Amino acid sequence: MTLKVTLDDDSARWIAELRESGPTQTRALGRLHAMLLGVARAEAFRRRGSIPGDLAADLDDLCLQAANDAMAAILRKLDEFRGSSRFTTWAYKFAVLEVSGRLRRRAWNTRRVVLDEVSWGRFADSAPGTEQALEQRQLLAAVRNLVETTLTDRQRSVFLAAVAEEIPIDVIAERTGSSRGAVYKVLHDARRKLRESLVATGHLEAE
Repeated sequence: MTLKVTLDDDSARWIAELRESGPTQTRALGRLHAMLLGVARAEAFRRRGSIPGDLAADLDDLCLQAANDAMAAILRKLDEFRGSSRFTTWAYKFAVLEVSGRLRRRAWNTRRVVLDEVSWGRFADSAPGTEQALEQRQLLAAVRNLVETTLTDRQRSVFLAAVAEEIPIDVIAERTGSSRGAVYKVLHDARRKLRESLVATGHLEAE
């Protein structure tokens, strides 16, 4: 039996007006877009410390694009709104997700990391140097060997990019001409293969 969720008055009004036609819907779309643009700008301002200086001039246009895409996504998924939160809270998340993704991609576009040239430097630098870290260093060496010997070229490239270089998934997808889902699948398969190999070689215990 499916429980029927009663929407709060404000959320119900948003849904009804966005499903209307004519001037009512037009006004609702205008209010929604203005709200999403405000959220995108606020999120961009919150992240200003990590935004490259040369991006500042394009920030308003980037926020506008994020608001446009967020509104399109909301309208596509309007029937999925179940009222577990206020409509505005639900809608905010779309704007934050869109502007965050755009900022992340633009920031990485200024970095010339080539996926085939990612390194183990980040892992090596983060490995502790005390005697108690010997086991961790041995595990790292085993992982490095298995990455080189058990993963396919595609899996190795995606794994090193995502894990060693911490390149965002959407950036990897864009640079390789893939979808986010395809990259996630490759990364998942690579991690599963590495775990199975580490268990088989005695470096990890089976779950």
